[in-house]
Amino acid sequence: MSEEVRAPLAGNIWEVTVAVGDKVEEDDELVIIEALKMENPVYAPCGGVVKEIKVKKGDQVQEDAILMILE
Repeated sequence: MSEEVRAPLAGNIWEVTVAVGDKVEEDDELVIIEALKMENPVYAPCGGVVKEIKVKKGDQVQEDAILMILE
């Protein structure tokens, strides 16, 4: 089963802290979004393996955009 990780707010991708194939646990940090000069971490909603990353450092994202897919 795949789980989409979505942006909780609009902003710029400051850092992607995982790579495709990485195993993650629930609440592991996946991405940092910079918004309003604050760094906002995005955490894994569940454990799994990073199947696909749809963003890279410097990308601008809108709220609810798909950041990555966990399997």
